Amino acid sequence: MISRLSGIILEKDAASILIDVRGVGYEVHVSLNSLFDAPSVGDPVTLHTHFLVREDAQQLFGFTKLQERNLFRLLIKINGVGPKMAIAVLSGVSYNEFVRCVNQGDIAGLVKLPGVGKKIAERLVMEMRDKIGSIVSSNEFAPSAPESTISEISREAESALVALGYKPQQATKMINRVSEGERDNVEMLIKAALRNTVS
Repeated sequence: MISRLSGIILEKDAASILIDVRGVGYEVHVSLNSLFDAPSVGDPVTLHTHFLVREDAQQLFGFTKLQERNLFRLLIKINGVGPKMAIAVLSGVSYNEFVRCVNQGDIAGLVKLPGVGKKIAERLVMEMRDKIGSIVSSNEFAPSAPESTISEISREAESALVALGYKPQQATKMINRVSEGERDNVEMLIKAALRNTVS
């Protein structure tokens, strides 16, 4: 079991980070929150990881915060929630906001997340309410990526949404609906686009 990786970031894209660990490159799938929280390319990083082995694939998922990995592990145990959906959920909401939705039975808030329908949202509330209390809560997320032009920010945000499972045309429409005041950086733009999405 690979439970933690420490190395130098070689590459970052909308869905993964490539880490050099003593000459070995590990491709790690990450949520948007962990992607934005991670340092820049060329800097050292430590990720809490979950190694998933299946008949057709071996995937490594990484998280900058231990609580996010713990939540990921709880999510993939829910019937109907696979690793792709779990990463999408963790990309669309902070840990604290997810806890709030579950504790308050906020089905409407959960169905706004990528890939989460009403049945899955109800299942999350029912099955996770008693499980998430053991995970230490934190609202802290690092500042977002370096300054970019508005067009670059929009392109990066669209790519991230496509990586989450949205169709390119849908991602473009989601980005276009976001106001100019919420386009200062990629993280702000993506979160605004997800927040404005209705199921």
